[in-house]
Amino acid sequence: MTGSLVGRNLLAGAEPDPSGDAGHTGHPERVGFFTDTSVCIGCKACEVACKEWNALPEDGLALTGMSYDNSEGLGASTWRHVAFIEQSRPLPLGVPAPDATVDHGDVDVFALAAAGPATPAGEAPPAETPPAPEGRTELRWLMSSDVCKHCTHAACLDVCPTGSLFRTEFGTVVVQEDICNGCGYCVPACPYGVIEQRPEDGRAFKCTMCYDRLGAGQEPACAKACPTESIQFGPLDELRERAAARVEELHRAGVPEARLYGHDPEDGVGGDGAFFLLLDEPEVYGLPPDPVVTTRDLPAMWRHAGAAALTLLGGLAAVFAAHGRHGGGTGRRGGL
Repeated sequence: MTGSLVGRNLLAGAEPDPSGDAGHTGHPERVGFFTDTSVCIGCKACEVACKEWNALPEDGLALTGMSYDNSEGLGASTWRHVAFIEQSRPLPLGVPAPDATVDHGDVDVFALAAAGPATPAGEAPPAETPPAPEGRTELRWLMSSDVCKHCTHAACLDVCPTGSLFRTEFGTVVVQEDICNGCGYCVPACPYGVIEQRPEDGRAFKCTMCYDRLGAGQEPACAKACPTESIQFGPLDELRERAAARVEELHRAGVPEARLYGHDPEDGVGGDGAFFLLLDEPEVYGLPPDPVVTTRDLPAMWRHAGAAALTLLGGLAAVFAAHGRHGGGTGRRGGL
């Protein structure tokens, strides 16, 4: 283990070796995912590979009406989810507009679609986004393959009463479905809203980072299937260095909005085992801007509760002592 566990808050704060603190000795180095959304093409090969390898049930083939995506988010049967985020934004300066016979750059394509297919483009509402100097507005697609973050401080694991959730020797967090009793405590505990119960039996499920494949020396199915290497798997420290270099590369290439999310070991969850390179604010991708492990304050709460209980007991003891002295004196006087 890493140093002494005495006096440490294992639910929050510095945690350089989560596997060691979980009781694994001689364990391999911690592994994780780095998802570079700047090269994600939205092919959903990761979703398919995840479902095939883990024998996950299908979760609906109908379009949601919100996007070209047929799955709304992560859940008990969707352990990888590729988000399709559409943004209307001007073309950057110096970028030529695509060749077109008719220029509809001032048309709000979303409003036109809502008006119906028979609406002429000339009658569509004007675009809300000001046109670029070239006179056109364009759509930007942000695509990101989301997954369980395998937090350093995993609240889902901390609140599980049966030990169904456990920390593996690779630093990942896994659900043992045959031990889960369906209590659901883990669901509200997750700051990312990842883990979910299946309605059929109430048991909780989430990504295991292909724990069975890791044990056989293979990489997870989603990373293996990704054609653009948007999903990268490997030692977590190595991935963090690679991600930092990638951000610098994008900044030099004129993409100042590129940033990392979930990579910092000093953040509210102690750093994520699955972190991301984003091209916009986390909220745009449906991610909390500043996640905090929901069990962080439990030790302080128990200390305050213990202090309050001792104070109450002390007060009751004082009352009984005073009452005893008063009652005893009265009895002696009555005997005289």
